[in-house]
Amino acid sequence: MERAEDASHCGEALANCDAAVKAQIDGILGDPLLAEEIASALGRIQKRAGQSPTTMRFQASLLARFLFSCLIDGDRNDTATFAEPHEAGLRQGGKYISWRLLADRLEEHLASLRGGSATVSRLRAAVSDACLQAAGRSAGIYTLTVPTGGGKTLASLRFALQHAQRLQLDRIVYVSPYISIIDQNAQVMREILERDADAPSSVVLEHHSNLTPCLDTRRARLLAENWDAPIVCTTAVQFLETLFGAGTRAARRMHQLARAVVIFDEIQTLPVRCVHMFNNAVNFLHHQCGSTILFCTATQPLLHRVCPAKGAAELSNHPELMPDIDALFAGLRRTVVHNRTRQIPWEHSDVTELAIAEVASAGSCLIVVNTKSEARSLYDQCQRAGDVRVVYLSTNLCPAHRRDKFREIGERLQNKEPLICVSTQLIEAGVDISFGAAIRALAGLDSIAQTAGRCNRHGETKSGNVYVVNLKEVRQAPADIRKSQEVAARVLRECGEIVDLSDVAIMERYFDYYFFARRDEMDYPVSPPRAERSDSLLRMLSDNSLAVSEAPGPKLTFPASFKTAADLFEVIEATMQGVIVPYGGRGLAIINELAASYEPERQYRLLREAQQYSVNVRLNELQALERSGALKQVQGKSGIYYADRRYYHDDFGFDPKSTEEMEALFA
Repeated sequence: MERAEDASHCGEALANCDAAVKAQIDGILGDPLLAEEIASALGRIQKRAGQSPTTMRFQASLLARFLFSCLIDGDRNDTATFAEPHEAGLRQGGKYISWRLLADRLEEHLASLRGGSATVSRLRAAVSDACLQAAGRSAGIYTLTVPTGGGKTLASLRFALQHAQRLQLDRIVYVSPYISIIDQNAQVMREILERDADAPSSVVLEHHSNLTPCLDTRRARLLAENWDAPIVCTTAVQFLETLFGAGTRAARRMHQLARAVVIFDEIQTLPVRCVHMFNNAVNFLHHQCGSTILFCTATQPLLHRVCPAKGAAELSNHPELMPDIDALFAGLRRTVVHNRTRQIPWEHSDVTELAIAEVASAGSCLIVVNTKSEARSLYDQCQRAGDVRVVYLSTNLCPAHRRDKFREIGERLQNKEPLICVSTQLIEAGVDISFGAAIRALAGLDSIAQTAGRCNRHGETKSGNVYVVNLKEVRQAPADIRKSQEVAARVLRECGEIVDLSDVAIMERYFDYYFFARRDEMDYPVSPPRAERSDSLLRMLSDNSLAVSEAPGPKLTFPASFKTAADLFEVIEATMQGVIVPYGGRGLAIINELAASYEPERQYRLLREAQQYSVNVRLNELQALERSGALKQVQGKSGIYYADRRYYHDDFGFDPKSTEEMEALFA
């Protein structure tokens, strides 16, 4: 506001502004309704935020960003229409297919699934019917607590379609933590809700950083700019960047979250450091923007029980959509969880021996560990131990490779062929697959429950065995895993030899302990050298007291450090670099075509496709891997890396030898 003329050119702009436009601007700024509307909005925030200056100030900053979103989107749309008038017809502008028609299409699909008397099918139908009944509720912040394999994806969609129709809301935004879930859910929704006569992406818009080429149409890119579709499937990263990220591209979408049903799948995966900022945001979206929020998971993380002065989720009265959670979990109990963590740390040979025994009795066994080095070590041991097919899964396999592995796993399980799968937590969410038994290295109880959800998933037998073991680590696990292990070990000690993960009280106890242990991390702390001082993004976007106390001049109504906070905000620490791998014929062909291509448009299309044939490596290892010959650049110093064929294996993917990190599944 105090920038000099030679930096702002404000006077020059005003002097050259069209007189009619300037008169319109002056009229708007001079209209008393403008100040009244701002004061009214701030008053509503103050009333909802109670006595907490932090939550009130933070939500006031969200109001400023919301208005910024409206301004940026309007400006970009007008500019695009002026520059490319022929593309204006590709935008829907909020004129979507009716909720009634979409709801009818889903009901037709659900009717085709009915029939049979299997217990699991009957309980899934009960979950879906409960969501239909709950759709008549008023807008609010609700929970849907359903065991893994309980059919919550289509059940939550049924709630959203009916709820949006009854309240005449504008859109449904389905937020998932992992790209693998988005790919799967968007495809399912598209098959149910879109017809051949519908324009591509006009009903279900899939938006994340890893779009497949077939979905990367010009129309899809236009719609993804501001989520101009009735149903948007996106990732938690994209959602959080929309609310708090840097630049204008993500902020442009924020106003589309108003008057919406926003569904959060696997809400327990929310990064701990984002908890208070996230809670303030969903409270704002509901109370100030008229949206309904739904937290879906088998393991609710109790976001309403954190510090209210910093921002706790303000759940509606009677927030749970399911009428009897305890009965539902008891009815869908398909496993027995054996607590073996009291024993001395298990050697990898001990785990291998247990897996071989379970394959002999149950036909197949899933082993889930916390790091890639553990997975590789166990994979090698199982390979040597017996005549059983062993499959390895981690993000060292590119997405196309993982899809092929999942296809093989599914076929072998269906044909009842002996199988051991050794995986990182990659397999724990969004994968509809069912093993005869499972072994889980000690982790958070929510992760253990997710692994249990891949065992006897469809009730093929009366019960499947799940073993939780204190695995002897090849290397120390990352800090987040260690903290969840400590809390889980405490709860498991209190539970005994058999743990009933269908007991909701046990999971509540885990999150009570976990959030208490990490309460100081929930306001997104930052420190030098990335930040100028030790501070938190929650404070920067509320009263910003550490900066305001030093600033000269008048007291500001909006003291938030918007740009500084946005620049510091990262959902995932940006320490990874994508590398194209020569998997299959197409992966190698993409590398060769990129090396020979100099046309920007062609390179763009190839790089989009290459995301399905890429893995991530640490930035601090990039140069060493390049020096060793494991990585090369496609053209000179292009910065686009590919892996030498010698370093990509058909069984375990990219083998960087020295790379070790917790699985980065968000994007």
